[in-house]
Amino acid sequence: MEGNEVSYPVYSPASVIGIFSNALKLNAMVNLIYLKGRYSYGAGKAYGNYYYDQLFSEGDNVSIGIRMPSLLRSQIINNEIYTLRGFIEKSIKNSSIELRFVVDEIVKQEEKSISEDELERYGLIQKKLEQGSKNLETLVRNKMLKDEKIRIINIYGNNAIVQKDFYEGLDVSVKYFDISDDSCNITSSTAIISKLKEISALDYDIVALVRGGGDRQSMETFNDISLSEVFITMAPITVTAIGHSVDETLLDKLADKRFHLPHDYGAGLHSIAEKLSHEKSNSRALLIDEVKKDVTKQFSEQVETLEKQLKKKNEEFTEAQKTYKEQIETHNKTFADHLKVRNEEFQKLQKSSTEQLEGMQKSFQEQQKQRQQEMENYKKEMAVLYEKNVQSSINERTASLNTTVETLRQENARLNQEVHSSKNDYVKIIIAFLLALVIGFMLAKIL
Repeated sequence: MEGNEVSYPVYSPASVIGIFSNALKLNAMVNLIYLKGRYSYGAGKAYGNYYYDQLFSEGDNVSIGIRMPSLLRSQIINNEIYTLRGFIEKSIKNSSIELRFVVDEIVKQEEKSISEDELERYGLIQKKLEQGSKNLETLVRNKMLKDEKIRIINIYGNNAIVQKDFYEGLDVSVKYFDISDDSCNITSSTAIISKLKEISALDYDIVALVRGGGDRQSMETFNDISLSEVFITMAPITVTAIGHSVDETLLDKLADKRFHLPHDYGAGLHSIAEKLSHEKSNSRALLIDEVKKDVTKQFSEQVETLEKQLKKKNEEFTEAQKTYKEQIETHNKTFADHLKVRNEEFQKLQKSSTEQLEGMQKSFQEQQKQRQQEMENYKKEMAVLYEKNVQSSINERTASLNTTVETLRQENARLNQEVHSSKNDYVKIIIAFLLALVIGFMLAKIL
């Protein structure tokens, strides 16, 4: 019986995988090919000078892994369209074949056109910026200071297993929160919208969308315009914890607070609660510290503002000083020109005035000399006239006296006749004698 045993080859699993791996030989794996699509960053770390990223088709969310050299990766902009040259490499893991494109050259970067969806997304982001984000830490602080629990509802996927990650991160701080867990088809924007509208009627402080990452294609749900429009109208504080750090979606940008993973979300709440718990126990010291920080910050800001203002004023002063210097130089130059003209005019005027003064002095001297001559002549004329007047007055007096004398002679003659006629009349003789003496005295005085 032993001689009739059938012999057959026996393979190990590794041998079978090796056989199929060696059997899959295509031209694309040997020759260089060109690949075009939307480039998306991977984990963000280089392994052996290579980055492992994704290249998506332009029309859908189908992607292939990319192995990009570090030197070329620095030239890539995330989510831009590129044409790449390289070859396909394959690897077989756990009976599955994984294809990866190894980049040799960046051939071309396509100009990215702005679609209507992108414009709507931009409009929603602008609207959120105008509304402003509600502060998660402020909410938790106010509730804890009032000894009230913070009401939270977390929305998970139907078959999610990441709840434990959230609670592990939250740790002992769970006592400060009243947490409700809900679920829906988290890969369906319609299902999420329905759930948000249902929750909006309830009195929750925080609404969070929570998932642990997953494939990139399902992340497009969180870029949905309709879902985003409902999301930013939610009254409670909105939180997202739906992916890794490189998986930033539109909802992440619109959320009041974004965490990368469920554990980060729980740990973030724990950090806030623990910080506020310590503040309550050390309220006075912490309050003073906070006040100091605020005052220091305000003082620093004021100093910075004043420094900026001083710098601006210095620049303005320098500019004004420069302008003033230029104006002074211009003014001095103009003034010097005017002064020179004025000096020339003054010299001419001085010369003319001197000549006029000399002429006036000469004329005045001549006039003075003439007046002196006239005065001499006038004095002479006055002297002659005075002599004439005196002579005339003397003549008039003489004539008057002569007349008087003649009258007295006649009176004397008459008296003499009377004397002769009456020799005994001695009184008349005496009177006549006295009159003669007076007349003689007067004549002697006049002459």
